Amino acid sequence: MVGLAVPPAITRSTASALPLGVPSIRNLLPELFADPPRPPNHSPALVIGSGFGASAAALRLAQAGTSVTVLERGLRWPRDPFRDIFTADMTADGRGLWHQRSFTNLTGMPVGPVDWFNGVLDTTRYENLSVWRAAAVGGGSVVYTGVSIAPDKRFFDLSFGGRVDYDEMASQWYPKARSVLRPSTMPDDIYASPGFAHSRTWDDHARRAGFDPQRVDGGWNWNVLRDEMSGRSRPSATVGCSTFGNSNGAKHDLTQNYIPQAEATGNAVVCHSHEVVAIGTESGGRYRVEVRRLDPEGNALETRTLTCDSLILGAGSIGTTELLVRAQATGALPELNEFVGRGWGTNGDAFMTRSLGPIGGGPQGAPCASRIVDDTGMPLSVENWYVPGVPTEMGFLGSLGMTIDPLRADFRYDRATDGMSLTWPKGGSRDTVEALRAVQNRMAQAGRTVVSAEPFTRDVDDTFTAHPLGGAVLGDVTDAYGRVKGHPGLYVMDGALVPGSTGAANPSLTITALAERNIAAVIAAGG
Repeated sequence: MVGLAVPPAITRSTASALPLGVPSIRNLLPELFADPPRPPNHSPALVIGSGFGASAAALRLAQAGTSVTVLERGLRWPRDPFRDIFTADMTADGRGLWHQRSFTNLTGMPVGPVDWFNGVLDTTRYENLSVWRAAAVGGGSVVYTGVSIAPDKRFFDLSFGGRVDYDEMASQWYPKARSVLRPSTMPDDIYASPGFAHSRTWDDHARRAGFDPQRVDGGWNWNVLRDEMSGRSRPSATVGCSTFGNSNGAKHDLTQNYIPQAEATGNAVVCHSHEVVAIGTESGGRYRVEVRRLDPEGNALETRTLTCDSLILGAGSIGTTELLVRAQATGALPELNEFVGRGWGTNGDAFMTRSLGPIGGGPQGAPCASRIVDDTGMPLSVENWYVPGVPTEMGFLGSLGMTIDPLRADFRYDRATDGMSLTWPKGGSRDTVEALRAVQNRMAQAGRTVVSAEPFTRDVDDTFTAHPLGGAVLGDVTDAYGRVKGHPGLYVMDGALVPGSTGAANPSLTITALAERNIAAVIAAGG
């Protein structure tokens, strides 16, 4: 969805000087305040969420001739090469945050206070962990850093334990997902540009440490990055913007592929600003969905009960799991089994920084160029990453680490508060931290840098995850294709299916490919 152009002379600054309040957001982005599409009272198929798994399922159902309603709690954001649509990390405001008054990014730098708004990033806080997840049409594709890779076979098999055949995924479903998402490696001219000096330095240090950095596929439109560098587009991806979205379409998010393709069939409608609060069953085999329509400031304007014949849960690991756990605890879905809410993990995520590297004085590019893989101890991968919240090269080198860590947690329902708790231990996983610290120290020594960038960040920080996985694990809560056991017509098609890890790799491509696999089987079998 492309917004109206604003004259370049007004809009070519790289970021707003100060966070915007709601009146300013209304003036800047009036599209966000227009009425959203209304869902019908009854739908043959209803999809909750619009992220990778949900969008893939919606497209294939719509192509098969089924009328599909997609419910998304977040807003539908416009896109334009020059308008200041999303916020930047250092000047985050309500556009970036889902119902939060303040935000602390990975550097430990607080931002706020900000206005309560339906922004794109929800940092859900549990007792010992912060979970980063999306709230926008396009789901996680709006806020991720674009890495779209399949795990190595040995790591995939270790994570999935025979639940899914890797060879089938590699020959059929990963290629099908790639054909729509269109990821590709960073071109040499982008890699050699000033904004990616940190990437080149990172690779050099990795090689000196005895590792073999390999280019990774990313969901980026490299021509848009070239436009940024030549002045034909507002700078975004080349100046460290990713966490809160890329206004100019530099990132190939789902609003540029799966979602418009589903809408183009004429069989799918995406109803943003509709938050699902509960699900259950109706007499006659239908499903009941309690939904409230929100204004951009999070106020509930209307509450409705919708029904559907088939209900597809694609609200992400947190959203889907919480709906199922609540439905089980309240008796709304009485046949759910004992595995609901279990097997949840962080994909072994941790953020790492090093300091006293070369200082270039220019901006950091956000797309990841490469990664290294190590299996000498705990299987892990480490990716070259920018440092969110640091807009210029200050000698910081960022990495995102992922391990295959067996630590798992459970979700529990609190009837008194109607809230959820997560049994993640204080201090997270010592094994993950130590395994990644060993790689970090090795690269620091080889590159003559210093681990951490204190007081801004720790050397290895596992107190957050951007890759929540599990809670409705394939083969436990569902059958081998996402059909929820005991409830015909109810399906899980997102990261909740994944048993806590996608094999030391970013999960977006695996979630998409798994949804492609599962929905194809469901359609072929007639349910």
